[in-house]
Amino acid sequence: MATLHHYPLCPHSRFIRLVLGEFGLEANLVEERVWERRRDFLEMNPAGTTPVFREDTGLTVPGAGPIAEYLDETRGLALAERRLLPEGPGPRVEVRRLLDWFSIKFNDEITAPLVLEKVMKRFMGREEGGGPPEMSAIRAARANVRYHLRYIAWLTAKRNWLAGSELSYADLAAAAHLSCVDYLGDVPWDEDET
Repeated sequence: MATLHHYPLCPHSRFIRLVLGEFGLEANLVEERVWERRRDFLEMNPAGTTPVFREDTGLTVPGAGPIAEYLDETRGLALAERRLLPEGPGPRVEVRRLLDWFSIKFNDEITAPLVLEKVMKRFMGREEGGGPPEMSAIRAARANVRYHLRYIAWLTAKRNWLAGSELSYADLAAAAHLSCVDYLGDVPWDEDET
């Protein structure tokens, strides 16, 4: 059985756990506290970030994007019409664009600051960057959520799914990020009708 090194509130890890679920794959879950910089983990992924997917064969795939691409290349055809990365360059570009939107823009502006300030700093020592939360970072992230929710609403008003007519990696990335932010109580669901 494959192994997934993850952190429960890491949106990139959540994304890959959702992907594995869509593929019907089980993996041993190993929780990584990346701020501890475990030597064995750094040997697998010198960047020291989660997720990291490791096959039974020993093949190690670090990073949500590379893992998603790897799973599509090795198991995507088995999903047939439920494939998470569609056929054709145009639809694939749109899925990848939105995947980047959530894994970079949404993460940098919302998920990463909220998870760091509200959760991770509690477990980190001062030398690792721990301490009390910076409320200005939390307020900025909360303000940014509204803009992103409006964009999601705009996309869903025009399409069945975020990137087109079928469920894709884009939808799972959005779900992963929104679930982290919602877990922390910072998604103003009642402010938008969509």
